[in-house]
Amino acid sequence: MGKIFQFPERAIARVGGKFTCSIEREGKVIDEWEEHNIVVNQGLNLLLNNALAGVAAQTAWYIGIFSGNYTPVLADTGATIAANSTESAAYTVTTRPVWTPPSGGTTTQTISNSAAPSSFTMNATVTIYGAFLVSSDVINGTAGDLMAAAQFGASRALLSADVLNVTYALTATG
Repeated sequence: MGKIFQFPERAIARVGGKFTCSIEREGKVIDEWEEHNIVVNQGLNLLLNNALAGVAAQTAWYIGIFSGNYTPVLADTGATIAANSTESAAYTVTTRPVWTPPSGGTTTQTISNSAAPSSFTMNATVTIYGAFLVSSDVINGTAGDLMAAAQFGASRALLSADVLNVTYALTATG
């Protein structure tokens, strides 16, 4: 039986993120929260392949939201997340909102869309349980790569015309 390799504590790199959300109703913020997420296996492989194996990077990312009481798992992918989580389409645009990072990248080991949060203007009453970051803009689609997903600590009831603003930040530490 082979020996299991264990990394020294100082050799561990960590990759994780968080969704920061707010709900606006009639122009006033009525709720704000943040949720830490999992970076799924597909996302971790993508990070390694882009950085070290010369695989072409995804050029666009999008935020999706879901209405199923679902806890994302490491095996979720861009092909499975919409169905597994019951992706919500109860908002006014016909594609997932874009996630826009800073144009120059990062020098702080964190990258986010904090300068331009992804916004969902709801067109129906819906309960939202979580969010995800994926490389396809197709609502309920099965293409693209999934980077991260989170179930919120508490579901959020949204009314038609409410605006859900979502910021996602990914951090890598050594």
